[in-house]
Amino acid sequence: MVLSISLLCTLSSHASTKVSWPDEHWKVSSPEAEGVGSKVIKEIVNDIESGVYGSVDHFLLIKNGRIIADHKYSVDYDEILAQNKTAKPTNAQIIPEQYNYDDTNWHPFYNKTNLHTLQSVTKSITSAAFGIAIDEGLIKDVNQPIYPYFKNFNYDMSDPRKSEITIEDLLTMRTGIDWFTDGGYDNDKHSTIVMENSDNWLQYILDRPMDKKPGTSYEYNDGSSVLLGKILSEATGIRADEWAKKKLFSPIGIHNFKWKITPKGEADTEGGLYLSTYDLARVAYLFLREGQWKGKQIISKEWIKKSVSAIVEDINPGTERVNPGYGYQWYSTGKGESSIYLGAGYGGQYIVVSPEFDIVMIFNSWSVHKKAKKSLYRALEEIIIPAIKNKAS
Repeated sequence: MVLSISLLCTLSSHASTKVSWPDEHWKVSSPEAEGVGSKVIKEIVNDIESGVYGSVDHFLLIKNGRIIADHKYSVDYDEILAQNKTAKPTNAQIIPEQYNYDDTNWHPFYNKTNLHTLQSVTKSITSAAFGIAIDEGLIKDVNQPIYPYFKNFNYDMSDPRKSEITIEDLLTMRTGIDWFTDGGYDNDKHSTIVMENSDNWLQYILDRPMDKKPGTSYEYNDGSSVLLGKILSEATGIRADEWAKKKLFSPIGIHNFKWKITPKGEADTEGGLYLSTYDLARVAYLFLREGQWKGKQIISKEWIKKSVSAIVEDINPGTERVNPGYGYQWYSTGKGESSIYLGAGYGGQYIVVSPEFDIVMIFNSWSVHKKAKKSLYRALEEIIIPAIKNKAS
């Protein structure tokens, strides 16, 4: 691994509570100037370099709108794959190469650019774009059933529960649709793997049977986010990626991205987005600022609040460990002003936001063959914030 620290503009030498906004680049400060000790950053960096956090490509920490830690790593994924060549591929039997997670032209970076796979962080960003359509009145509300948006599809509606699925059920992963996930993405029978190998994703999802009443039980379902993307395109008249570019990305200064397209020509809204780490931070920062960007409201405060609130209070009830809640395609680790919320993607993609401490933390990783021993997203809650509190006391 090769460590580099990128200074994108003049380093700030004094503490300030006034927030900054990124222009073409983010402003840069020091940890001390923003009330964070350098030792805590060094602790995380040392763990990254020792492999405790798996295969990390970029660690970025922003406080008060200024970068205080920016560490990039060069990982030889071809070598890692060669060392694991006897292992079963991470998603065996994938036919389209863009869904072969062992293809280093696609994962973790797209075609040797700085565009990094986001996997399921795509869901959180799709939700943001969806919220803008709600704000503009193109979608009435989240309580309406989804079936009118799929009237051109022929699928079995004999189970009355299928017609009860609402938009909010999709957003909160409470569809009641049976989605087989045993064995994770290594299992050829995993519903997402079967979907990604199919030539008609939407038809596959709609054909899945129901196993619960909608709105009653959380079950992680990649297909939910694909349906959201279709609803978004139907409501806006343009594909989901084009809507996101026009209404979300361009207004906050994101001009370069890659979005996978399904065989039927839809944007892959469950895991197909690629952004640079710095641009991913822009989305997180927009949420930190409650949907406002340099004086303009891009997403309503109401949608931001709903998105990051624990509508599902515990995604794994009955376990001893305190689990995060789930909002509109975002995870929430607590309630109230001190809560931390995040988007999370397969392989170690995390955007973590702390409104109380004005922090955005980004990890882009690809720990598919090299598993992490420590949780990346908990670094903010368990390492950085306690250090800030100790420094202030």
